[in-house]
Amino acid sequence: MRIRVPGDKSLTQRALILASLAQGRSRLSGLLSGGDASSTAGALRALGADIGDVPSDGGEMLVEGRGLSGFRSPDNALDLGNSGTGTRLLLGALAGSGVRATLTGDQSLRARPMARVTQPLSVMGARMAFLDRDDRLPVEVRGTRPLRPLRWDSPVASAQVKSALLLAGLTGGAFVIVTEPRRSRDHTERLFNRVGAPVVSHAMEGRWQVELRDPPARIDPLDFRVPGDPSSAAFFGALAAAGGAESSLEIEGVGLNPTRTAFLDVLRRMGAEIATEVDDAAAPEPVGTLRVAPSGLRAVDVGDDEVSGLIDEIPLVAVLATRASGVTRITGARELRHKESDRIVALVENLRLLGGKVEELDDGLMVEGSEGPLSGRVRTHGDHRIAMAFGVLGALPGNRIVVDDPAAADVSFPGFWELLGRVAGVSRT
Repeated sequence: MRIRVPGDKSLTQRALILASLAQGRSRLSGLLSGGDASSTAGALRALGADIGDVPSDGGEMLVEGRGLSGFRSPDNALDLGNSGTGTRLLLGALAGSGVRATLTGDQSLRARPMARVTQPLSVMGARMAFLDRDDRLPVEVRGTRPLRPLRWDSPVASAQVKSALLLAGLTGGAFVIVTEPRRSRDHTERLFNRVGAPVVSHAMEGRWQVELRDPPARIDPLDFRVPGDPSSAAFFGALAAAGGAESSLEIEGVGLNPTRTAFLDVLRRMGAEIATEVDDAAAPEPVGTLRVAPSGLRAVDVGDDEVSGLIDEIPLVAVLATRASGVTRITGARELRHKESDRIVALVENLRLLGGKVEELDDGLMVEGSEGPLSGRVRTHGDHRIAMAFGVLGALPGNRIVVDDPAAADVSFPGFWELLGRVAGVSRT
């Protein structure tokens, strides 16, 4: 069976922001039309960007950029819904914009930490004020131009933090150097180079360093087709590997950026039969086909050296571990406690409720595999990754799992349940 998945959520939001800051008309296609992308597009529209609704079919979208100094102060607070990526990236873009704006979001987003971004932005000279409680939305931004140069040693490998600081350097005309414990997703670096904002990155004394040394006065429009989201493809790759698909599965047009494919390495270690074929290695983002065949699964250890490359796929690793022989141990994943939900708690509580054997760790969890059926009602806590991971588990033979909030998946994967039913040959979970 051959399928396609929606556009990459991370790339969609970065492309929308850069297109709004460009000088001229950008042509974008393949964009994700889910809740997060719509929230980011709405915020950009309120800031004065000439940007319409994101097409639901992945069709072409034109964005008239306003230039690096073209944002205006919005009349009302910018509501980013559930989009942590959109919020943190816009905090960076607004820091050097010279405008005043307040950012807020839904209950889940207002519970997520923001100081990891606002602190270095404040060092650059932007003024940030939390309006309710420290480190949480809503936050008021008073952008400053020019911003001060920054060298920031990030304690965590975070593409969101890194990208926010690069965007601040871009709009605020300041050089920025960010170092991380390990290399995080490099979508922003690739797109910056595409629009004429040179970024270089390299290993440096046991850390990973990213540099925007000469921010340009303007950036070029973006002509870009967003590839299928590898995190979305991972759900169906996991389903096929665990024997939940009716046959071997091909996922076409999916992004194969090497900073996003750690999940495939973990699946291979678990015994899955996986092949990848890159169609266009020269594009800003490598795109190709992923082929997965069913196989027996075995337990693995996942440590902090690879967690940053599959942080969004850890829920999938955890649910697959229930069907693998042995005990899977996941450590170094403390960042999961600061996602749309505390994903460690959500995974542990739900797996226990279903009859799984699981132990909570401070920075992860241990899951013992078995062949016994799992059944029960899962609480998603409004988290799309939790909803879809347990949807996959529920689609595997013998399991009877009900997901309490299927609509949570719409944030990143509209149509997930219909596609899951078609691939697995079962009715909607």
